[in-house]
Amino acid sequence: QVQLVESGGGLMQAGGSLRLSCAASGLTFSRYAMAWFRQAPGKEREFVAGIHWTGEATYYADSVKGRFTFSRDNAQNTLYLQMNSLKPEDTALYYCAASAWGSGSSLASEYKYWGQGTQVTVSS
Repeated sequence: QVQLVESGGGLMQAGGSLRLSCAASGLTFSRYAMAWFRQAPGKEREFVAGIHWTGEATYYADSVKGRFTFSRDNAQNTLYLQMNSLKPEDTALYYCAASAWGSGSSLASEYKYWGQGTQVTVSS
């Protein structure tokens, strides 16, 4: 059974940093494209960052480019999202997602497996 478990969310002041983690189990992690999505109250889920299953390409939403860094540790089956210079508009529930042999694209429909999310709240 595939499980994705996010952690690391919390309350932070604007300008601060947080590091999210996503621990994966039940899958061959190195064969999966991974991504982070987020959903703010009253808004649709949106793409944050994604990585090709080979690790050779990484994609970011324009809204986080230059502030967020996405990485993966295949030995630990873990995905990370380092979030710096946080803004109140980054407040959302953050999800990790997995797609076998995927491209890491921004399309939510690409991803078969999803975690339950971790809440990030940024105060001004």
